[in-house]
Amino acid sequence: MAYIVYSFAIFFIVAWVCLWLIHIIALSYSKWKLHRTADRSPPEQPYPGVSILKPLTGVDPNLFSNLETFFTLDYPNYEVLFCVENEHDPAVMLVNNLLHKYSHIEAQLFIGGMCVGVNPKINNMQPAYLAAKHPLILISDASIRMRDDTLLDMVQHLKDDVAIVHQMPFTCDAEGFAGVYEKVHFGTAQTRMYLFADFLGITCHVGMSSLIRRCALEETGGLAAFGEYLAEDYFMAKEVVSRGWRMRVASLPALQNSGTRSVGALQARLMRWARLRIAMMPTTTLLELLSECVPLGVGAAWAAGQLFGAEPLPFFLVHVLVWFLSDWLMLRSVQNGSPPFTKVQFLLGWVWSECCAPFVLAVALLSPEISWRTRCYRLEWGGRAHELKPKFKV
Repeated sequence: MAYIVYSFAIFFIVAWVCLWLIHIIALSYSKWKLHRTADRSPPEQPYPGVSILKPLTGVDPNLFSNLETFFTLDYPNYEVLFCVENEHDPAVMLVNNLLHKYSHIEAQLFIGGMCVGVNPKINNMQPAYLAAKHPLILISDASIRMRDDTLLDMVQHLKDDVAIVHQMPFTCDAEGFAGVYEKVHFGTAQTRMYLFADFLGITCHVGMSSLIRRCALEETGGLAAFGEYLAEDYFMAKEVVSRGWRMRVASLPALQNSGTRSVGALQARLMRWARLRIAMMPTTTLLELLSECVPLGVGAAWAAGQLFGAEPLPFFLVHVLVWFLSDWLMLRSVQNGSPPFTKVQFLLGWVWSECCAPFVLAVALLSPEISWRTRCYRLEWGGRAHELKPKFKV
């Protein structure tokens, strides 16, 4: 019995030390990696053309201003291809207004999609992908807002052996507790694992803003090859990397700027992502739980008492305090300055985020069905999806 207790105690201490190494590496790497200024001097060779795919469904208060940033990019050769599934979608009128306003920018609207699988995003983008004329494809979600130098920064990361350059998920400034919660989550826990994975060269790819070599994508069967997955970004990166290509994170984070923010909406999104991770990599579920501050701190405090005679409560409180301070420094690094809220607001958002993380994972484990807009899916082990109530029509 004592052997089992000590084995568990050693396991928790090793996990605790490993997580703090991840903290140190990710924070140090963020200082070097993020917010580096793009080189705007004329290149020796012309920059390759980029086809930007923008899948749209519905309209929110920030959509017009978000899309407008794609017409003002400081990049010499690109086209914007908007994709709308339904001709009655209100996004059609909004896009047409932008096409008229920025008639000097090469842009098109594709309506109707093409059914190549269960993934509605892939179905929506497929006609635009087939019509894209440039060697680089930027897949960009509707909520993304771009700085004028973002595309230039991404292309400059695209070395000869790199096929994918993706932006690390982050958020624009927003008012209210939901805005604080969103920025705290994406600027701390999400950033820590994302940067650590990039530092080690591990495949960690969220496809909300991702630049891909078309030739590398065609090697895997093209965009349609990933229509059977909901987490098409993960499998796309996995297949591309398996063929000898590398992937890198851009220095500018992806600025999500949804016009409708709520705590419930963000938690539903996090649960959907957790369900996808569980289906794709079920063995990592325990490790994911141990990467959270509270579960790891409780386990490490108990282990320190068993192995070193330490008082568990003071150990746990110091662990939480140092984790909190580390996350504050990480958020400042990702924000490139002070966040748009007070330290008290950060504390409230951080406590809420940390306390909710185990709950989100537990709900994802107990309820495997995935709701995505008006659709509902069930996942198989390995990541393939089946729509429970098909609604997509070609």
